[in-house]
Parts: sequence; structure tokens; C-alpha cells
Amino acid sequence: MNLQPGQVWLIIGLALWAIELLVPLPTMLIAGAMGLAAILVAAIAFLLPNLIPMALQILAWMLISGILVNLSRRFIPRDSYQLQEASEGFTLTEIPAGQTGRVQHEGVSWKARCDDPQIAIAADQKVIVLRRQGTTLIVVPENWLDSKT
Repeated sequence: MNLQPGQVWLIIGLALWAIELLVPLPTMLIAGAMGLAAILVAAIAFLLPNLIPMALQILAWMLISGILVNLSRRFIPRDSYQLQEASEGFTLTEIPAGQTGRVQHEGVSWKARCDDPQIAIAADQKVIVLRRQGTTLIVVPENWLDSKT
């Protein structure tokens, strides 16, 4: 079975779309964008057979994928509603004052920093998640409110 480049790109595109739709872990539209780019390259390969070398097809796929992934960022909310609902976690490592450590939140290890740069949080302590800044959680110790009053 000898597949043409357009057929290969079409299979890759459909597989990436299937991953986007069927895998329970959200891919943040990246797999879908890459799949759409592969289908666009398949269309180009079908329209211009044997005129575009494979290296240029791969380059076109990478460029189109990058553009589509950047455009898809508009459709992803900046803050996860799940992160806002669940507000507790446990420190996996110590969080030194003014530095970062690791916190387990919703079963996932996150980089975390204490909201008060003067406070260090020991390992295996319950913390309250206040917000997220990029991939870093901003936390305070569970007893932080008691110490402020």
C-alpha cells in the first residue's frame, strides 16, 4: 500500500482531530489546530501533486499550526472555573519565604508561591489557593487568616 503525501496528511489531520475530541485530557485546542493545519497541507498536496517537496510540506504544516494555535488562544479562558471552585491543596515541598515550592492541587503538582513574601510554608501543610498566575499557584497557609486577626 503506497500512500500519497496528501493521504498521509489527511490521516494525520483526522487523527489529531480525533485526539482533540476523544481524549478526556483537554488539549487546549492544540491538537485540533494542528489537525486543521495537516488537513490544509493535505489539500495543498492534492491540488499540487509532486510539486511541493516533503520538507516544504512539513514547514508549511509547522507554520500553519503555529498560526492556528496562536489564534485558538482567544477561545481558552484565562482562569479555569475548576481552579476557582477548589481552593485547597497540600504542600509537597517547603515553600521558602519569597520563593517557590510545589503544591498538590486537584491531584496535580503545581509550582506555588506564598502570597505573603515574609511567610515560609513547611512541607505537608494544608494551604488555601488564592489564585493562579500562569502556571504558578498563589497560596497561603490554612491558618494564615487566624494569624492575621
